[in-house]
Amino acid sequence: MVFADRLAAAKKLAEALQEYRGRNPLVLAIPRGAVPMAKVIAQYLQGEMDVVLVRKLRAPGNPEFAIGSIDEGGWVYLADYAGQAGVSEDYINQEVALQLETIRHRRAQYTPERLPIDPTGRVVIVIDDGLATGATMIAALHAVQNRNPAELICAVPVAPLDTLQKLHGKANKIVCLLSPDDFYAVGQFYVDFPQISDEEVIACLADPASSLD
Repeated sequence: MVFADRLAAAKKLAEALQEYRGRNPLVLAIPRGAVPMAKVIAQYLQGEMDVVLVRKLRAPGNPEFAIGSIDEGGWVYLADYAGQAGVSEDYINQEVALQLETIRHRRAQYTPERLPIDPTGRVVIVIDDGLATGATMIAALHAVQNRNPAELICAVPVAPLDTLQKLHGKANKIVCLLSPDDFYAVGQFYVDFPQISDEEVIACLADPASSLD
């Protein structure tokens, strides 16, 4: 299975989540790629959308490779292989400070006039456009779980099986449309996979009821 683009993947994911339709779920996107997807899914499920702000901690010399992640509250997850990446405690502390500052900047940018929507007591669906290491999703689920949702669902179009196994027990339910053996990168499962800009994120959050079609 290859998705035409993020919106096509979002529609398939929304169908897989239809049991939550009409229950006013809170759909939380990991920026930036998942934000337009969250908008589509929230509209289909008759819920609300917002963002959950987490950042991956980058390996030295390889910024695309995550050795861990951090959530908006400052909680840090380090992967079990982080030590093999040759990272020092000083490097981790510097990377944590840098990514936490990025999170704070994005919160001020994305929702400057309101607080994040409270997930307490809600059905909460955390989505991303796909998972590789799963580090950012782990941080996102941890951040939401700390706010006591009624039910927590992780939903993604594609992820490798070993990554899905890392998420076991971190959500009440995991929905993944595709778990291929030949996984190299999320983008290989999309025909069209452009970068999503901050401006697009801000527009989605400012007007969640408008159509993206």
